[in-house]
Amino acid sequence: MTKPAPAPAARQAAARSDGQEARAQLLSAALALFAEQGFAKTSTRAIAQAAGVNLAAIRYYFGDKAGLYAACFSEPLGGNAGDLTRLCGAPELPVAEALRLFLTGYVEPLKQGEIVRQCMRLHLREMLEPTSQWAQEVERDIKGPHLVLVDILARHLGVRADDDLHRLAFAITGLAMQLFVTHDVVDVVHPGLMRDDAAIDRWAERLVGYALALVDAEKQRRSASAAAKTRKKE
Repeated sequence: MTKPAPAPAARQAAARSDGQEARAQLLSAALALFAEQGFAKTSTRAIAQAAGVNLAAIRYYFGDKAGLYAACFSEPLGGNAGDLTRLCGAPELPVAEALRLFLTGYVEPLKQGEIVRQCMRLHLREMLEPTSQWAQEVERDIKGPHLVLVDILARHLGVRADDDLHRLAFAITGLAMQLFVTHDVVDVVHPGLMRDDAAIDRWAERLVGYALALVDAEKQRRSASAAAKTRKKE
């Protein structure tokens, strides 16, 4: 007996599911290939073949090769820098809570494992072989969060943003960034430090403490400098 045709709603759901899977396969294959070979040396045909989809799917889901490349930067790790910085930049937020939100959000992508390694390779390759994507990355995911962190520190210390506040902000961000850059090294030297989600959460907790210590050291340095200037005037 002939089976009845699927209802329209069922057909639409199946199409959406298949489409999401094809898009995800393209993104995954492109991330791996772009990270290994760079933008120029990676062909759309190779990406489609690795993803097991038709070449036309790249145009359908991403517009073109550049659109797919941009998606590899913004999608795998969440791309929530804007939301995070708006939350952390709330004027009434205490510095400890702001740093907790900032650093916890920063290291959260480490829970994705191998995808993080591929994304780091992609970012490093983009630095070595820059395309127009590099400027967009700096503006959206680096400069914006950095300036918000500088504002947080300036509010807490009661000073205007200066070179030393920028140095402090880079140092705090570096605490989290080094986990991404040295992920493979950490796994070799002391594997348990990043073995699961709970270990990543402990890293976030410790980083907040380390960051607050840096902030306190900068506060003391400024106080000592101001006191020294006062003594010279007397």
